[in-house]
Amino acid sequence: MGKGGALSDGVIKKIFLSYTYVAIWIFLSFSVIVYNKYILDKKMYNWPFPITLTMIHMAFCSSLAVVLIKVFKVVEPVKNMTRETYIRSVVPIGALYSLSLWLSNSAYIYLSVSFIQMLKALMPVAVYSIGVLLKKESFKSETMTNMLSISFGVAIAAYGEAKFDTWGVMLQLGAVAVEATRLVLIQILLSSKDIKLNPVTSLYYVAPCCLVFLFFPWIFVELPVLRETSSFHFDFVIFGTNSVCAFALNLAVFLLVGKTSALTMNVAGVVKDWLLIAFSWSVIKDTVTPINLFGYGLAFLGVAYYNHCKLQAAKAEDALKKVQQSDEEAAGKLLEDRESEGAAKRNETED
Repeated sequence: MGKGGALSDGVIKKIFLSYTYVAIWIFLSFSVIVYNKYILDKKMYNWPFPITLTMIHMAFCSSLAVVLIKVFKVVEPVKNMTRETYIRSVVPIGALYSLSLWLSNSAYIYLSVSFIQMLKALMPVAVYSIGVLLKKESFKSETMTNMLSISFGVAIAAYGEAKFDTWGVMLQLGAVAVEATRLVLIQILLSSKDIKLNPVTSLYYVAPCCLVFLFFPWIFVELPVLRETSSFHFDFVIFGTNSVCAFALNLAVFLLVGKTSALTMNVAGVVKDWLLIAFSWSVIKDTVTPINLFGYGLAFLGVAYYNHCKLQAAKAEDALKKVQQSDEEAAGKLLEDRESEGAAKRNETED
């Protein structure tokens, strides 16, 4: 009886911790999105410099990562990270990450928070399509039909958008395509070399790389405008707390995926999107139309089905691994039994 009670307590504790990780991630992701919107939006803080904001984040995150690794030795640097691996694997990922952040932050100047979340529902479509192109995923007509249903739902949501901005939509779609390419390349470039990055080591290697890549467009696009607006003074409270939130979000992603699963993060992401849409409508007073919600509802069902299929595939793979492992163990045991029988017979012959 006592043993059963201890087991149920353990299960309850595990569920409670999972929900805590999900809540922390949702809160931080929510905070970073709303905070970035507040800083970049011309009607709010009115500081429309997405490259500069991204560079502030990257400078803060890479500095903190260096301190945590080199000074406090919280985590070890990656042992098999050679210069060649860094140039061939990390640099392309860093370039794509910097472009993804630049484009997605730029979209906040032109689009509402709610509509951006609706467009982000296209992420599985982009990841699957690029995975097929780069031969990381196999083409399945059923999966492609599901991808088309998600795209159709997002198209309806876009049709119903009250403040549709073509340039903003192009920026956000570009951000989705670049981010999807980055995610597929992480699987191809880092997994093949057996390099596992946690958020501190990923920022340690990737953030300085992002900073360098962002520096070049910043010189030509934003620096001249910043020079003209010489009245601007750096607000340490605003940009400091914003950068801390961005760094904390990276840690929360690791915590959530490491302690639960990538699928849990996908499901939590859907919850976060609905919360952001509700917040955008009720607090920021963005217009959310019934056509918006109908279209996003269709896309949401497609994404939910895609996540369900991924879960079933992961379960089938685990089951297959267990069967193979048990078969190997059985074969090993049979071999041991035969060897011990052979040894026993030899002993009998010698006697």
